[in-house]
Amino acid sequence: MTSYLSHQRRGARPRTTPSNPHTQLEQNAPVELQELVFERGQSLGGVEVGPSQVSVPGARALYLPRCGCQSFGAFMFGKEFAHIHPPSDGSLHMTLPPEIVPQVIENGWAELHPLAGQYGLPGNIVMVYGPRDDEELQVVCDLLTASHTAATSSEA
Repeated sequence: MTSYLSHQRRGARPRTTPSNPHTQLEQNAPVELQELVFERGQSLGGVEVGPSQVSVPGARALYLPRCGCQSFGAFMFGKEFAHIHPPSDGSLHMTLPPEIVPQVIENGWAELHPLAGQYGLPGNIVMVYGPRDDEELQVVCDLLTASHTAATSSEA
């Protein structure tokens, strides 16, 4: 079974801000692990990186510019399916397949973005907490892969 569905995140959820900018305030990922998450993201098929169109300055986005994706909910904005926040935060925002969102949240890996489902945004935008160790790194990378797979499989 997929790691984020079969494993619970240890401990209490980190504190986050209740509104924009949506930020993880504690239990932040070490920078080395943040870089490994980013490397995994940019290694996925068709991905290009650049500044986020919807996040704070310094957030690095993962785009699928040549994807013919049509499904509402495949992207946060434009062709941006995920971004990682600056090192002081280290969490990610991404779209996830709607059917896994409740279990991912229940297992403690993520929370809904405060604006999910509002202002024309899809309801499946989540904050995935930054990984604190190698085990969590695998789960976060699996979630990033699930986001990418959902976006690329939604092509017309």
